[in-house]
Amino acid sequence: MNILFTCVGRRTYLLKYFKEQLKGEGLIVGTDMQLSAPALSVADIAEQVPSVYAENYVDVVLDICLKHNVRALICLNDLELPILSANEAQFALIGVVLIVSSQQIIDICFDKYKTAKYILSLGLRTPKTIVDYNEAVKAIKVGELSFPLVLKPRWGSGSIGIEFVDDLDEMEVVYNLLHKKVKKTILSTVSQGNDYILIQEKISGPEYGLDIINDLKGNNVAVSVKRKLAMRAGETDKAITVDNADIRNIGRIIGTSIRHIGNLDCDILERDGQYYVLELNPRFGGGYPFSYEAGVNLPKAIIEWLKGNEINSSILQPQYGRMFAKCDNVVEIVLK
Repeated sequence: MNILFTCVGRRTYLLKYFKEQLKGEGLIVGTDMQLSAPALSVADIAEQVPSVYAENYVDVVLDICLKHNVRALICLNDLELPILSANEAQFALIGVVLIVSSQQIIDICFDKYKTAKYILSLGLRTPKTIVDYNEAVKAIKVGELSFPLVLKPRWGSGSIGIEFVDDLDEMEVVYNLLHKKVKKTILSTVSQGNDYILIQEKISGPEYGLDIINDLKGNNVAVSVKRKLAMRAGETDKAITVDNADIRNIGRIIGTSIRHIGNLDCDILERDGQYYVLELNPRFGGGYPFSYEAGVNLPKAIIEWLKGNEINSSILQPQYGRMFAKCDNVVEIVLK
C-alpha cells in the first residue's frame, strides 16, 4: 500500500510515523516544490511538483499516483486542500483515496469568519469576531469589544499576518498595513473582496490543541487533548497530554457535526473556566506528534481503514500526562 504525502515541507515526523506503521508493506511517496524539502529525506520516493496554483498541478499529481501505484493521498498544506478536494473524482477514477474533507468543510475551516459563525451555531463559544472595520470601531466605542485585540487574515495559514493592538490609533495603522502585507504573501491568492482582515477579541489564558479524529466515512471516533506549553513559528513546540472531559466533549461535538475526514486540528483557549474555540484545520497539524508519541496511533488506524478493517479504539487514546518538546535536527539531502 503506497501512500502519497503532498507539500511535505519539514514534516519528517509524519512520514516516519506512517512508514513505521506500514511495516514494509508499502512505500511512502513525497512531493514538494523543492527537492531539498527536509521531509523528502524520509520518503521512499521523492517527486518535485510545480506550485499548487500551476495549471498542470493536479495532472502532475495524478501522474505521480499512477506512476507509483498510490493507494491513498494525504495533503499537508492548507492552500492545496480545496484544490485536491475539487478534483476528488479524478483521483477516485484511478483508485486513489483522498484523505481530504469536502470543499464545504474546507471552506468553513479556511475562512476564519465562517469558522466563528459555525462554532456559534453549534452552541459553543468563540472569540468575538468582526470582519468590517467600521463595525469594529462602533463596537469598541459602545463597549461591546475591548482592547487588546487580534488582527489577522480572514483566510490565514500558520501565523502569517497575526498582529495585536492596544488602542484605536494602533488598530487603524496595523489594519491598513495588514491589507497591504497580505497582498504581498501567498494568501493573496485566496483572499476575497475587501474584508479579508479579521478583528477579534483576544482571549488570554491556557491554550489547548485537539486532534479530532474521524474515520474515512466522517464518523467521530476519538479526541486527543494537549495543553500547549510553548509555541514557535505558529506551531506547538512543547505540550502535555491532559485528561479534560469538557474539552473532549467540545471536540466530539465538532467532529460529529462537521464530519471531516481523518484528523482535524483544533485550537481552544480557556478564560475563567470557559472554553473558546479559536481555529479549525482539517488536516494533520503541528500538534499531532504530541498525540502520536503519547499513543494516538492514527497512521495505523488510517492504514487499517484503507484495508477495510475495523480498529480497536484503544489505539486512538492518549496516555495522559506525557510531555514532549520538538527540536531541530539536520538531515542530509540527496538529490537524485
